[in-house]
Amino acid sequence: MERSHAYPVTLTWTGAGAEGTVNYRAYGRDHTLVAEGPPPLLGSADPLFRGDPARWNPEQLLVAALAQCHMLSYLSLCARGRVVVTGYTDEAAGTMVESGDGGGAFTEVVLRPRVTVAAPEMVEQAAELHERAHRLCFIASSVNFPVRHEPVILVAEPA
Repeated sequence: MERSHAYPVTLTWTGAGAEGTVNYRAYGRDHTLVAEGPPPLLGSADPLFRGDPARWNPEQLLVAALAQCHMLSYLSLCARGRVVVTGYTDEAAGTMVESGDGGGAFTEVVLRPRVTVAAPEMVEQAAELHERAHRLCFIASSVNFPVRHEPVILVAEPA
């Protein structure tokens, strides 16, 4: 059964200043993202494009969305498959290439999940579930560039 889901987000530009977009250097890239439920997210452009490095930029948010989606799909599969995960971190990285016309595109994102499982007999299945999690991830299925994963599976130290 196919279901449809909506994800409304309100973006408000807060960088107009006194002059707005009178020229490329005159305006700020700051903005606020609001959705029902979570606190507002402060965004800007990548600092390379005159953005505020203290705020999230769209490129970071895309990589973060892919990492989050993979993790959530993976943890669900582990829970259903009786693989007890006790720790998970991901040092994800995306590569974007600028084009000559001022645009650009991501060429890939590499997820590097570091997963800790409760017992040695869970390691093989824990490793295998990453491929299935990748296929189930809504965000990875929606992008037009490769999303690779390089998982490392560790076993928790006995207590």
